Amino acid sequence: MAKVVVTREDIVRVLRDLGVRRGMGLMVHSSLSAFGWVEGGAETVIAALMEAVGPEGTLLLPSFNHGAAFRPDGPGYYDPRQTPTTNGRIPDTFWRLSGVYRSLNPTHPFAAWGKNALRYLENHHLTLTLGEDSPLGLLAREGGYQLNLGTTHHTSTAKHVAEIMRRVPCLGLRTEEYPVRLPDGRRVKHRTWSWRERACPLTDSGEFIDREMERRGWQRKGKIGQATVTFFRLWDFLEVVWFLLENGYEGHLPCSRCPIRPRRTSTSVKSDWIEEQKRAVAAGAAPREVVAETQAAFQP
Repeated sequence: MAKVVVTREDIVRVLRDLGVRRGMGLMVHSSLSAFGWVEGGAETVIAALMEAVGPEGTLLLPSFNHGAAFRPDGPGYYDPRQTPTTNGRIPDTFWRLSGVYRSLNPTHPFAAWGKNALRYLENHHLTLTLGEDSPLGLLAREGGYQLNLGTTHHTSTAKHVAEIMRRVPCLGLRTEEYPVRLPDGRRVKHRTWSWRERACPLTDSGEFIDREMERRGWQRKGKIGQATVTFFRLWDFLEVVWFLLENGYEGHLPCSRCPIRPRRTSTSVKSDWIEEQKRAVAAGAAPREVVAETQAAFQP
């Protein structure tokens, strides 16, 4: 059987068919291997995404390390110019490109390109990791969309935005603290969230979310090579997660009756979040100067 080769033009064509337009704000989850074979690899996928939304749009990708930087075999700090992401080849290529910005959350930084890139990222380390003012929270609130390239809702980070916007009791609000090496060489400590002590039966697998999104007709699917591509409006996705949390699903308890709570680790600290003021105690420093614009010249 002849090998199917996916080109940049193939990707752009399917994205247009699904509804991706220039000027759009777009969160992207991806799996390069799911396509089969892409001519030019991750760089081709990124170029197609940039063409699809244009510089007047905004691309947002996860560049999380999920705590890998702080494990015994890691450097012990997060550096926005050096720390690889564990989110796959496409995001790890994306954050290293000239003109792409990366935020300063120590475990779950985002990378962004385009019109609103810096605005979405500059306060990330001063707010809730995946809250309403996080990069993904801002994108959702401003009418943004999401594209899953060969991935499922198991990896859709937006479900955690919905959870934190409802202040679920199983996720800690800025309750873990880690070292960050800033672009000017200084080392500081920044806060991030605490993950729950065990999986949420309603949201973590993504199965119930996908089922409800399909039932409501709120997502469109297509194929690029061997990859299933899913496109949807982020706010619709949040609405589905809130429905699950409030009502439960298929015998699983609603969030209000669930006993799961945040984990405790050696990095756990008391939350510095002031709910009445919707800000962290330490918030207020001008962050623009310390958001890293990742360029090739910065790389080791």
